Amino acid sequence: MRDQGLGSWPVRRARKTPDDIALVHEDRSMTYAQLRDRVVRLAHALRRAGVGPGDRVAYLGFNHPSFLETLFATGMLGGVFVPLNARLAGPEIAYQLTDSGASLLVHAQPVDDLPVTTIAREELDRLPEADEPIDSPVALDDPCMIMYTSGTTGRPKGAVLTHGNITWNAVNVLIDHDLIAREVALVSAPLFHTAGLNMLTLPVLLKGGTCVLTAGFDPDATFDLIERHRVTFMFGVPAMFQAVARSPRWTEADLSSLRLLTCGGAPVPTSLIATYQERGLTFLQGYGMTEAAPGTLFLDAAHAVTKAGSAGVPHFFTDVKVVGPGGLDEVPPGETGEVVVDGPHVMSGYWGLPEETARAFTDGWFRTGDAARLDADGYAYIVDRIKDVIISGGENVYPAEVENALLADPDVVECAVIGVPDERWGETGRAIVVPREGSGVTAERLLGSLAERLARYKLPTSVVFTDEIPRNGTGKILKTRLRATYGGARQHTDRRQI
Repeated sequence: MRDQGLGSWPVRRARKTPDDIALVHEDRSMTYAQLRDRVVRLAHALRRAGVGPGDRVAYLGFNHPSFLETLFATGMLGGVFVPLNARLAGPEIAYQLTDSGASLLVHAQPVDDLPVTTIAREELDRLPEADEPIDSPVALDDPCMIMYTSGTTGRPKGAVLTHGNITWNAVNVLIDHDLIAREVALVSAPLFHTAGLNMLTLPVLLKGGTCVLTAGFDPDATFDLIERHRVTFMFGVPAMFQAVARSPRWTEADLSSLRLLTCGGAPVPTSLIATYQERGLTFLQGYGMTEAAPGTLFLDAAHAVTKAGSAGVPHFFTDVKVVGPGGLDEVPPGETGEVVVDGPHVMSGYWGLPEETARAFTDGWFRTGDAARLDADGYAYIVDRIKDVIISGGENVYPAEVENALLADPDVVECAVIGVPDERWGETGRAIVVPREGSGVTAERLLGSLAERLARYKLPTSVVFTDEIPRNGTGKILKTRLRATYGGARQHTDRRQI
């Protein structure tokens, strides 16, 4: 085959295991042979619509087999797939379509006045029967998809991921997760985000396992799907796993089929890890970013307890350093620096943004903007986003550390810590807390408890109680929004004087 990219995967897999189940959605199952046929006929339809090598094809909708059919069909033509966040507002969708230059949009939800030709998802079921596969000359270095970053600040940027980037990332997952051909993955994390697609779905399909697709996450539905399909593998962000553990069904549900629970997308509280370990489940965590397709660090099962709280070591075909200012010299173990990444899974650049791309790399290493420290064994502990660090009285305070301590309190459901102006210290922390309903917890009680566990310079000087912590679609806390709402100076008690 001339096609070395993702578009060839359905054909290659169908010639090996045509009758195995590839996808399950609601009450419908699809074998690998059926997936191949549907991808081939969609590829022919896209070609008739004018799609060719390099053309961008977008998809808008929640998890559904048509998402993957569109991805593979676009790749079969040498085109570039653009997954759109289905939670975005109309102007945000229009921006990404215009920015990517998409010529066609496959959509699963109503769309109006978008600058592109559209195809409704239902039309895919009415396409003519499959022809022969299209074997386009696609190389691993060719662009495969433009995946827009979360955009917690400013406009999102389109990370250009090549076929090689995604393939090498999948190989890393196969090696470090030890996936098997009989894997059954529950895909409730959205496919339009990098982890749900590239850390879960595509590696499982490459191996020949089954992906159970569900349009959204719901704790009760999660228990039902695990039991019904004997799910072995699940990925989620911390907020998803916290919701599952808080469910009344948590202690009695049959979770015996689960062998892989991986978590990422945001810092993982050590209390959450302990909750799953107490249930007899191996709770693994990793660290990555869209620009690295995304896998970068992974903590394996053998070290889940001894290195709890660590994001692990680099994936097999990944190199990671923790560097000081300037981005070249590594810092000693125990000191905090910036995480930089190199490997065949790191993006080729940002779409249409050569200056942003140049700023993102130093001497070939991608600069993540995340702060971390390595222990003596080389295990990385993600501390926080560098831009979120609070400099208080000359000391660096990492909000994630304070948030982790707060989340260990049974009266705290969710929390975030931001920096606010302070006349004496320059800046101090403010904790925004979602309390457990009916707890009656007070700011004084929370701050007093923290004083027993954290150095005084790390203690927040104020607490604000709220009903909800704003997050983006990947579960990351929107610190910019919190600063705009809660970031003003106000009177408070200085806990450092206690």
